[in-house]
Amino acid sequence: MEEEQDVKPVSPSQSSKNTQQPDTPYSSHGWSLDMLLRRLKAVDAKRDDKLASILDAVGVFGTFQWRLVALTFIPSMVSTFFLLSDYFMVTAQTPYCNTSWILAVGPNLSEAEQLNLTVPRAPNGSFLTCLSYIPVSWDLDSIIHFGLNYTEKCKNGWIYPYATKRSLINEFDLVCGSEPNIENMQTVFLAGILTGSLLFGFLSDKLGRYPTILMSLLGLLIFGFGTAFVNSFYQYLFFRFIVAQATVGYVICSVSLVMEWLVDEHRAQAVILQHCFFTIGILFLSGSAFKIAHWRLLFLVGGTPMFPLICNVWVLRESPRWLMVKGKVEEAKEVLCYAAKVNKNTIPSNLLNELQLKGKKVKKASILDFYTNQNLFRVVLAMACSWFTVSYIYFTLSLKMKDSGVDLYYRQVIPSIMEVPARLCCIFLLENFGRKWSLYLSLILATIACVFLLFLPQELKSTIILVLVLGEFSLAATVTVFFIYTAELLPTVLRSTGLGMVSLSWAAGAISSLAIFKQIQSQLPIFFCCLSCVLALCFFSLVPETENQPLRDSIEYSSSSHKDSVELKERNKDVGTVMLSDSSMSDMCDVAKNTTVNTMPTESEAGYSTWPLKNPASGNYSVQQPEDKVP
Repeated sequence: MEEEQDVKPVSPSQSSKNTQQPDTPYSSHGWSLDMLLRRLKAVDAKRDDKLASILDAVGVFGTFQWRLVALTFIPSMVSTFFLLSDYFMVTAQTPYCNTSWILAVGPNLSEAEQLNLTVPRAPNGSFLTCLSYIPVSWDLDSIIHFGLNYTEKCKNGWIYPYATKRSLINEFDLVCGSEPNIENMQTVFLAGILTGSLLFGFLSDKLGRYPTILMSLLGLLIFGFGTAFVNSFYQYLFFRFIVAQATVGYVICSVSLVMEWLVDEHRAQAVILQHCFFTIGILFLSGSAFKIAHWRLLFLVGGTPMFPLICNVWVLRESPRWLMVKGKVEEAKEVLCYAAKVNKNTIPSNLLNELQLKGKKVKKASILDFYTNQNLFRVVLAMACSWFTVSYIYFTLSLKMKDSGVDLYYRQVIPSIMEVPARLCCIFLLENFGRKWSLYLSLILATIACVFLLFLPQELKSTIILVLVLGEFSLAATVTVFFIYTAELLPTVLRSTGLGMVSLSWAAGAISSLAIFKQIQSQLPIFFCCLSCVLALCFFSLVPETENQPLRDSIEYSSSSHKDSVELKERNKDVGTVMLSDSSMSDMCDVAKNTTVNTMPTESEAGYSTWPLKNPASGNYSVQQPEDKVP
């Protein structure tokens, strides 16, 4: 083949002849040059990331990584019992005033006879639920003969003769003006997510991933399991508030820990599977709530798996990246050696010795850097606005499905079944289109669904429900890609804090959706969804692609990004000049090969090379590195 032929010397006559030929258009080889430059940049970035090379030596995905990921799956499933349990805690009940006083004069009265004598009826013949006849000191015959005429509000509580389940309604008598509003209960829970996002995000970057995960799991154990023992409805709300903080804290810290321990495509796959297990947990919650007749028992079932999980949490280890940015080099080496030992591998001593701090002292970072650092400010602003948009759309579609009269269990089960393949599809999208274009595609599908909802007649309920399910399908994929993309954009020193800030935006979007949908009974909330989708698509253009790029550890990547851009332009200029000097495709390929070979580190330079090279003279070379995908 022409690409494998050796480059022959060009004589002056041939050179003059070639100069007379038409110039080859530069754009015809633009795709090849762009792919080459992307690969060069990825190779250079991984070569500079010493920790990535050590993680390769530890084992890309060995026993240690399996245990790490598995321990993040179980709490993801259990957290659904605490996140979505409010939907099953407030089931419809028919209360009647407690009129047991009449049993003193008629102990043999049946329940129906008792209600017929002591509870007034509405004009349609049904019993009134919030009124009863005033007790009198008559005998039973007089009460039956003359009847009771004067009514009053229930003073001795209520009874629920036709209730099949024990819920918060008949546990705390939340009837007759004391009915709990499910939207208000969700607002309290979302307020816990809002405050917990900032609190646990800050603690994770300050104290470390491991202790913060332990704190969040203890919070789930104490307040989640303890919810089954509350004595009042206000205690229930308080426990739910704390559980919300612990839940979002665990989500933020576990994503940070997994992303920093895994490399390459394994990071994205682990987060995707974690979200799939969260969806599976919703199915278990729905089935358990359908079978379990008592709300306290439901919390006991959900909290019981936390006990063995706390006992096995010692398997986890602190993130080596976080230890490095905090200057704890020796501790980082210890956890890396432990992971290598579990994987039955050995880290070369020359690689381990290269794991040193780049500067004389550790540079500190704070939440104020999100304002002072221009690059961080742009990333967090874009992603926070996008998170707000996606949250608002997701909750609006859920409320729209509830407003369409869909049964509670169908509202939880059907979308959950659809969300599992939606999240698994993210693996294909991320590998072939990258982070940014995956977000574009999933959100465009959600936008199309919102546009259909805007123009569909309200009489077509079946079609509306189908479109709502498809909209939630695309948004499930969007949320998963969002987590991965946001975690990769943020530096290690402020990764959890940044995730906490965007999670705060998620809670704000959900609260806004509840408020707007409750106040506006029209298609206006759906119109806001369409408008929000367009704005989110615009915000995506402000953030760079992170596919096949190593995780950044420091906030000082404005200058490094500028340096990479300058080097990329210089290589573009140099290679472009060579390509324009000769129209031969074989010359272009030889230049590309030589450029790639010269850019790669030798074994003596890198200490541990993951890019084995064959003889350059043969024209063959190989790079054991996933190819960058050009969107």
